[in-house]
Amino acid sequence: MPGLLQRLLPREEDFFVLFSKQADNIQLGAKALLQMLEHYTGVPEQVQIVKAIEHDGDEITHSIFTKLNQSFITPFDREDIHELTSRLDDVIDLIDAAASRFVLYRVASIRIGTVDLVRVLVSATAELSAAIRTLSSPEKALKHCIEINRYENESDRLCRTLIAQLFDEETDSVQIIKWKEIFEVIETAVDKCEDVANVIEGVILKNA
Repeated sequence: MPGLLQRLLPREEDFFVLFSKQADNIQLGAKALLQMLEHYTGVPEQVQIVKAIEHDGDEITHSIFTKLNQSFITPFDREDIHELTSRLDDVIDLIDAAASRFVLYRVASIRIGTVDLVRVLVSATAELSAAIRTLSSPEKALKHCIEINRYENESDRLCRTLIAQLFDEETDSVQIIKWKEIFEVIETAVDKCEDVANVIEGVILKNA
């Protein structure tokens, strides 16, 4: 009877609209961070643009959780919806955290390789958005998840290289501390994209 009831009742498809909206917002945040680093002037104002995008992300997260609490039927398990929402929120939070570090640490100029690391983040968020949009086509979604994993490996390798160069080239210990953290926050944002991919893979396997 529960199975029949589930088939008869309409599912809440608006969840997918909100997930897609959040994924697009994340990609917008990553692009804004890249724009800031490629055109490193008026930095506080550009950081505020990223902060506003992060705030929009908080609103979307709140909307999803509210909808989850009010919905009788959900497109997949409630705990998975909660997990996916939380992991998406983590990504935009870390993009905002990375942008904020440039003002907090009064970074005067960008170290070589930083932009390359952020470009990997932008690519990962593009795949994340594509994975969310193709959730109804498991094979397509899984391909995007594989790409996210590849970008995570690339960001990890690049982050280690940048930190090694930092220790080789920088003599100011304060600058080493600042830049090491900046690199690690950006790389962690890519890690969180992989966390989203892992949740998506889990949802697909459960509903296969």
